[in-house]
Amino acid sequence: MSRAFVKENDLEHAGIDIPERPVSQLPNYVTPNGHKQLKETIHLIETEIKSIKELEDSPENKQNKMKLERDLRYYLKRFETAILIDKHEENNKVLFGAHVILIDENDEAYKFQIVGEDEADIKQNKLSYVSPLAKELIGSLIGDEVVWKRADGNRVVFIDSINY
Repeated sequence: MSRAFVKENDLEHAGIDIPERPVSQLPNYVTPNGHKQLKETIHLIETEIKSIKELEDSPENKQNKMKLERDLRYYLKRFETAILIDKHEENNKVLFGAHVILIDENDEAYKFQIVGEDEADIKQNKLSYVSPLAKELIGSLIGDEVVWKRADGNRVVFIDSINY
C-alpha cells in the first residue's frame, strides 16, 4: 500500500523544524519599562514551559513547548544584550526614551515615546528608535519642524514638548 493513502496526524510532524526568531543586529537599547517587560516575558514563558511539561506528551504539547523554548532563547538573548538607557543629561533634545508631543498644521496633537525594538507598540504610541519617524525626531529640539512621511502623504509637524 502506498504511503499516500495512510492517514497520519499532521501534528506528529509539525513543529519539528521551528525556525529561530531573528535577533536584530542593531544595538538593543531599552527603557526601564522595556527592561522590566523583558524580565516579565521571560518569567511568563518559563512558567508556561513548566506547565506544559506537566501535561500529556501529545504532538500539540511538544510543538507548543518547542515554540516556547525558542521564544525563551530569543528573550534571554535580548535581555542579555539589553543596553538600559535610563537618564539623559540633556533633556531639551529628542533622544531615546523621550515622550514627544507633535502638532501638525491643523493643530492636531500626536504623542509618542521613542523606545527599543521589542518595546515598540504603535497602539500605545511607542515608536522604535529605528522607525522612520523616530529617526527624524531624534536630535530635534522643541519648535523644530519635522516631515512625517506617511502612507497617505507627508505631514509637517512641529515638536511641541519633550519629556523624559
